[in-house]
Parts: sequence; structure tokens; C-alpha cells
Amino acid sequence: MTHHEMWLPESSTDHLRGRTLRVDGEGVLLDTVRREAARAAMLPATTDADVTIDLDESLGPETFRLVRRDGVTNVVAGDERGALYGWFELVRLGARALGDDVPGQVNRPAHAMRMLDHWDNIDVHPVMGQVERGYSGGSIFYDAGEVRADLSRVGAYARLLASVGINRVAVNNVNVHAREARLLTDDLHEVVRIAEQFRPWGIRVHLSVSFAAPILLGGLPTSDPLDAEVAQWWADAVARVYEAIPDFGGLLVKADSEGQPGPFSYGRDHADGANLLARALAPHGGIVHWRAFVYNHTQDWRDRSTDRARAAFDHFTPLDGRFDENVVVQVKHGPMDFQVREPVSPLLAAMPGTRLALELQVTQEYSGQQQHAVHLGRPWSEVLGFRPSGDDGPTVSELAGGGLAAVSNVGDDFFWTGHPLAQSNLYAFGRLSWDPQLAPSAVLDEWIALTFGDDPELARTVHGILDDSWETYESYTAPLGVGFMVNPGQHYGPSVDGYEYSPWGTYHFADRDGVGVDRSVATGTGFAGQYPEPWRSRYEDPATTPDELVLFFHHLPYGHRLHSGKTVVQHIYDSHFDGVERVERMVASWEQARGRVPDDLFERVSERLAEQLRSATEWRDQVNTYFLRKSGIPDERGRRIF
Repeated sequence: MTHHEMWLPESSTDHLRGRTLRVDGEGVLLDTVRREAARAAMLPATTDADVTIDLDESLGPETFRLVRRDGVTNVVAGDERGALYGWFELVRLGARALGDDVPGQVNRPAHAMRMLDHWDNIDVHPVMGQVERGYSGGSIFYDAGEVRADLSRVGAYARLLASVGINRVAVNNVNVHAREARLLTDDLHEVVRIAEQFRPWGIRVHLSVSFAAPILLGGLPTSDPLDAEVAQWWADAVARVYEAIPDFGGLLVKADSEGQPGPFSYGRDHADGANLLARALAPHGGIVHWRAFVYNHTQDWRDRSTDRARAAFDHFTPLDGRFDENVVVQVKHGPMDFQVREPVSPLLAAMPGTRLALELQVTQEYSGQQQHAVHLGRPWSEVLGFRPSGDDGPTVSELAGGGLAAVSNVGDDFFWTGHPLAQSNLYAFGRLSWDPQLAPSAVLDEWIALTFGDDPELARTVHGILDDSWETYESYTAPLGVGFMVNPGQHYGPSVDGYEYSPWGTYHFADRDGVGVDRSVATGTGFAGQYPEPWRSRYEDPATTPDELVLFFHHLPYGHRLHSGKTVVQHIYDSHFDGVERVERMVASWEQARGRVPDDLFERVSERLAEQLRSATEWRDQVNTYFLRKSGIPDERGRRIF
């Protein structure tokens, strides 16, 4: 494995050596398929094939099926992108692709839009660095205040994204600073170069833009979305982008959130702001992704009536039906901020007249920052399969008609994601975006096989470390859905009261009597009432709220007995001790990989696991000590708490 390969190493294409592909038709993507075939077979792309790809438009866009006839495997694709994805399916299947049991069903993506958002800065930000919430080194796009002269690694990145079906990428931070804003205008020629790296792989480029761009870049006195000059400025700017990049995807906007400018400054609302950009994009087939992450970040901690969890629902539900067709409102999977455990956002079930996209976070801001081995396929699968209206209602995946988006975890680190095992999250996001019904454990096994080859003992080792690693991380960090017990700013490591008296609205309200936030309708902030039935009633009552979320919805005494039979405080003690023991087992298990993987990979994972154990121990000791001192209730098992 080199820094130019993640999954799909050369060994994964051994079954195609001596075979190449005949492709009917012409085009950039089909040329790419030819090159990939030659790469696998180490033969000229014009060699007669044992595998063929034919185009059949009746299948629809991005769609393919594998057909085995007369000892030959055929990929029948609906278009060029379908041909590309069909090629990668052959590689993923391995030798099975050339056997009589090759799967023959139509393979169609569940979501037309499968997008990664990069929070990369051109200039190094004095607080957030080159990549905001980036834990894998610098940006693959930018260096020293400029777009990189050599973008070959972006091309390699595009290949690996195409291998799991990603078809759109936003290439700069949603917190758009003055330097990044110029990508829309002065530095558009550089975006053209980036787009050229993604185009052969069927990936369209998007830009994050500042809502204040008419002022910052155009010299106008206002960015009022109802001002005719502002509308014309956006129309002209967008037209120039499409003239330079005909397959440009669209714009991504964070507005009126955490200090970013937006329509509120002019007495307008989010529909006014989003529709302004949508109408500039519409003649070109472009889309505006308008993030719903909007809340009061200057909250008074003394005020228990203001609840950050309510904010997205309160801001956006009154606007349902007012957004133009090419607006996609992008909603974080939970109502807070990518916590290790939080309920699904009620907004996803509350806007039937609006295109919604689900936003996830591949970069592990609140799940160990790629210092910890935490595989996120399982929580994502749970979110995608959640039914807000009960067993007969649609899933979150079905409600997200605007597609899936996620914050990327890639940087210029030799292993791409800092922690080599964090590559599994990027793979899982792509595969679950394509088919959310895939079993996350099976997706993990796919990645392991493609990355590490066919060593069964090594596969068991890696699977054992990662499969329940999310629950392991949860067990030694924030208990029962309470969230945000992290160091302010950097968000790494424990600080139980780090945000308790801050303006950010991220409180747990622990006192001598209990812990948790009362979000009931009867006595609390009313957040539980934002859900449809049956969840409204279930979340309203501690007796029917799932244990893993009970402190998100209720302030409970330390002696309150959970469904598990444990008291709240004993659960806190037990889970934190158990979490450290689980990490100790992960460390010991990885030793079995010594000599079975390259030395540099072994050492990097070993270093990260050592840090995970150190951090988990710190979490255990700080959290348990805090709650012993708050509650005065000792651990019933008599273990050492400081």
C-alpha cells in the first residue's frame, strides 16, 4: 500500500490479469474504464476482452448489471458512469466476477447525489489550520496560500472515490474566509484545474461560497437577496463558472450560523437567501446546498428555555414549500453536532415540501479525531434505517431525497486519513450512500479484504478491532447521549464541564441531584414534541426513552434505574471501566498483525492505539471522578475512582 492507494491495491485485481475490457461507445469516462482495465491486466486497452461493457440507456443513469453468458462476464450499463461503477464492482467481487455465480441484479444507487464536503482552507487558518476539523495533515488541494501546482494526488483521490460511487465533491471550507471566497472569481482558473482531476471519474465539483460575496468580491454595498443588483451579480458570477466548468455541480452555503453572513442581516429568511442562488444556478442545471446548521451560538447558560437542539426545526419548518426545486436543504443527522450518540434530527421528517440531504461527518471530530480507531458504519446505518413516523413510515434514507453528504477525512498524510484504519469510514460512507441497506459489518469486511488481501487471520484481527469500536468509544466518553464533555475549541479529550458555562448551548446540567437535559414538552424545552408519533411520546417519558439517549431528553437522579437494571451513576462507572478494558484488548489484538502488514502501517496503527488507550484512561478517570464527587455515590464494585 502506498500513499497513492487506499483500498483496491494491485492484489485485488489479480483475477483480471490477462483480461481486459472491450467498451462500446466513446467518452471521457469510457476512456477511463479502458485505462483501468489495462491497469488491472497490464495489457493494452485495445486487447480483445473476456469481460465486455455495453451501454443500455433503458437501465437509467449510473446503473449497471453483470451478466454471465457463454463463459463471459458482461457489464451492461445505463451510461458512462454506470460503466465505471460496473468496472469497480468487478474488482470488488474478485474471482467471483468471472464465475457462474456472478450476481446478476440491476445495481442502481439509492441516492442520485453522493457528496463529500472538504473543509479545506487555502490559507492556513490561525485556529483551525489548513483543514478545519482535519486530522490527516494538510490539504490535498491547497498549500502555502495557493492551489497546489501538482494535483496528481487529487486524481488518485478521485479514483478511490469513484470506486465507492461518490459523484460530487465540494472543495473548500463551508466557513468561507476572504481568501477562499476568491475561488468563485479571481481563482476560477484554479478550480478548473481541480475539476479536470475529478472529471474522468464522473465526479462534479462544487464550491462553498460566502453569502457576502457581492460585497467581498463585487464591491456592492449590500448582499440583500431581494436586491436586483445582487441577483444580477450572482447570475453573472455563476455564468462565468459554467463557461469555465460546464459540468460544475453547484454551490454550498453556510449562512447565519456561527458568525457566517446570511440573509438575516437584511430582514430576510433562509428561503430568500437560498432561492437567490438557486435562480442563478437554475439555467445551468446547478444546485445550491443550503445547510440547516443554524442556531444561537451566543446563548446564556443561565437560560434553560433556549435549546440548541430545537434550532434547525424552529428555523426551517416554517419555510417548507418555499424553496426552489434546485435547493437542497442539508441537515445534520442529529440536532446538535455529530455527537457520538444523539437522536436523529426531527427536521428530516418535518419538511415534505423541500428537498433534504442528510449530512454525516466522516472526519472524526467527536469520535476520536482519527487518533482513535472508531468505525462509523454502524451508527450511519442506524440513522439511515431509522423511521421517524414508526414502523410503517419512510426511513431517513428515503426522506433524504436530496442525497447524502459528509465531511471528508482525507489529507496529505502518507496514509490519507492519518489513522490507516480510518480509511474504512470513507469506504463505508460511499457504499452506504449507494445502498443504505447493506449490512455495515459486511461493508467493513469488503474494505478489509480489498485493503489487506486474503489473509484470514489478519482479516479477523482488523474486523475484531473495528466492528464494535463505535460502542467502545461511546462507553469511555459521554454517557447515555449526554454529549459534549470535550475540551473546548479542539474537541479532543475529556473536559466534563468544558462547555457547561459557555455560550455554545451544549450543556449537561449535572448537579448534586442528577444529570441530563430536560427536553420534554411537559416540563422542559419541548424538543421531544418536534418528533412525530410514536417517537414524540416515547421520548417524552424516561420510562420509554431508550437508555442510550435518556440523558439527552431527561434530567435524571443518579439513582434512577435504567432499563438495563443499573442506576445512572453505576452505568457511568461501569461503562467507563469497561471501555478502557475493551481498548486494552484492541491493543493486544493488533499485535497479531505484526509481520502481516507493512512495518510502517503496523507502527502507525500501534502508535494510534497507544494514544487511544492513554486517552480512554483519561476519559475514564476524569468522568468517573467527576460524577463520584457530584453524586457522593460510590462504585458498588469498589474500584478505584480518584
